[in-house]
Amino acid sequence: MMIPTVHLNGTGKHNLLSELETAYAAVGTAIDALRQVTVHGRDYYVQGPHAYGQARTEMDVRLDALRAVQDDLLAMHTAIQ
Repeated sequence: MMIPTVHLNGTGKHNLLSELETAYAAVGTAIDALRQVTVHGRDYYVQGPHAYGQARTEMDVRLDALRAVQDDLLAMHTAIQ
């Protein structure tokens, strides 16, 4: 992962950290919102016996992707500090 280098001609450390903190919080909000999305068997059973399992797995993949973004943002923040 490429980490920004803090130097005289670049974006200031405070700004970089603040932007990463804002992005981290926004992704956290997205994670919270995605957790509220209902994935219930009653909405999938008419599609076949494996539909709910697939829907649940797909939602887990989405959440994992957002968590991975948060992990990257945290790693960048830590590296800049």
